Amino acid sequence: MNDEVRYEVRDSIAWLTINRPQARNSLNQAVREGLFEGVRQFNHDDQAKVLVLTGAGEKAFCAGGDLREMSEAKLTIPPVDFVPQFGRNIEVGKPTIAAVNGAAFAGGFLLAQTCDLCVASTTATFAISEVKVGRGSPWAAPLPLMIPRRVAMEIVLTGAPMTAQRAYEIGFVNQLAEPDELHERTQALALQIAANAPLSVLAGKRTMALTAEHPLQDAFERAETIWAPVYSSADAQEGMAAFVQKRTPKWQGE
Repeated sequence: MNDEVRYEVRDSIAWLTINRPQARNSLNQAVREGLFEGVRQFNHDDQAKVLVLTGAGEKAFCAGGDLREMSEAKLTIPPVDFVPQFGRNIEVGKPTIAAVNGAAFAGGFLLAQTCDLCVASTTATFAISEVKVGRGSPWAAPLPLMIPRRVAMEIVLTGAPMTAQRAYEIGFVNQLAEPDELHERTQALALQIAANAPLSVLAGKRTMALTAEHPLQDAFERAETIWAPVYSSADAQEGMAAFVQKRTPKWQGE
């Protein structure tokens, strides 16, 4: 890791923090490399059950690419691995949550979009602002699967900021929190996930992506294949036994 991205685990929850508040947590090369390294560390960290992605400070989650650096490099088409996009250029099997503490613009919107869940401060704002500077947002292709198509169209074409409340109303944000409660609320959500049977959590995440990629009948068949080893696991027996015995289950992940 580098100084501009921090990785720490709190009670089985990994927090990956963009630590560049003086530049609104914009995505310079050091930040981009640090994010990839942090995600890889999470993937190999057996103690970490959920990843939370956030930004330092209160003003910005991530304001997007570092336009000064991009201009100096005369950047044209960014490579596919320019910024982490979970499921596209880096695989993340475990759940991920964006804790959006301020402006999530351009590449910051991308990072919030790529996570499985999103908790936002009531003061957060969201925008796909590339149209304001003549850049592009091909990574927004999945957005109409997440929110109504016409709303997605408006966001992409206008580049206008959207409030956290509006993002919550259209289903882009799962939960809202007051600024001073954002970390606590996000940690609580992450711990709620981490307390569940790990094989069921991983299979559930995979299942939710099926209808975006396959016809419904095919998705059902693939889901049965995904869940078969979960039903057959020792944890499935443990969960039922714990219920009968009125105790907390002891998950083994097998």
